[in-house]
Amino acid sequence: MKIEHLAIWVSDLEATRHFYEHYFGAVCGERYHNPNKNFTSHFLSFDEGSRLELMHKPEITKASDSTEEHLGFIHFALSVGSKEKVDAITEQLRTDGFQIPGEPRTTGDGYYESVIQDPEGNRIEITI
Repeated sequence: MKIEHLAIWVSDLEATRHFYEHYFGAVCGERYHNPNKNFTSHFLSFDEGSRLELMHKPEITKASDSTEEHLGFIHFALSVGSKEKVDAITEQLRTDGFQIPGEPRTTGDGYYESVIQDPEGNRIEITI
């Protein structure tokens, strides 16, 4: 058994798609649109592992505060292969104006990671 994909609601489908393509090498599948449900989505694939589905529906609104801890889904991790890549991508995201809630570090359980926020405020751990 494996996780096939994760899905997140986004307010700006194309900007969020571009973010994952640009910084993490995601490959975007064909855009899906259902006019009856006013729903649009893209599936993003990475070199290996699960896919990410970005979904947009205008009536879905943003959570009041994405910086507060809460029950439920809180982050997912993208493995980039090395400490140097974790550091480089984190620094590039900082330079490009993205939030970095967690600086690169080795955690107590041995992960080397940083925590960044995508354009929608979703937390992403960048790991080796």
